[in-house]
Amino acid sequence: MSEVQPRISGEDVSTELQAIRYELAVLSFGLTDAARAEEGVKPWVDSPDAQGQLLGAWTTEHGTLGKIFVLRSFSDQEQLDDERKRARLASNPFGARDHLTDLTLNGFAPFPFMPPVEPGQFGSIYEIRDYHLRPGGLPATIEGWRKALPNRDPISPVTVVMYALDGPARIVHIVPFPGLDERVAIRKGLVEQGIWPPPGGPEQILEGQSIMAWPTPFSPLR
Repeated sequence: MSEVQPRISGEDVSTELQAIRYELAVLSFGLTDAARAEEGVKPWVDSPDAQGQLLGAWTTEHGTLGKIFVLRSFSDQEQLDDERKRARLASNPFGARDHLTDLTLNGFAPFPFMPPVEPGQFGSIYEIRDYHLRPGGLPATIEGWRKALPNRDPISPVTVVMYALDGPARIVHIVPFPGLDERVAIRKGLVEQGIWPPPGGPEQILEGQSIMAWPTPFSPLR
């Protein structure tokens, strides 16, 4: 019987896969406008004019409320730039103009050893962790994750870990869990076993934010 290959080995993926870019759009809206703000997202990303692939869409029900997070992938930077231009020049971005109070578009590149994000059913909740790093702290962070993630992933798979292409030095990673209680137990177990956090990683973090979000009905990641 052939040995099952790990999803993440710590070895860099191909140059073509490293060229993938992600966008994490954050739609902000009034607390009573969630359903109406969601309505336009799927038609927007499925439009004939749209580029990229919808991977996930989540709403916040824990922590900061009134947010929709939309994750999409693009084959390269040019495709991301074209889609970014479409959003910036639109009078009704994400089909939610009448309900939006703010819209933030964040561009990211994956860590060089990360496989592309694949849609599927992985958890009822997703944690979106956003770390603001020290200037120059990204290389050490990537290497720490390279060493630690292959041991963590079979226990608690990480959907994606990626670094910001603009703004301050920061990374974002997205992790599914069966539920809130399971999240606490899994993270505690990883620490107790010495599997997590990655070596040298916490030393590079200036501040962090954890967002718990639930998949929308149309989210490919569930």
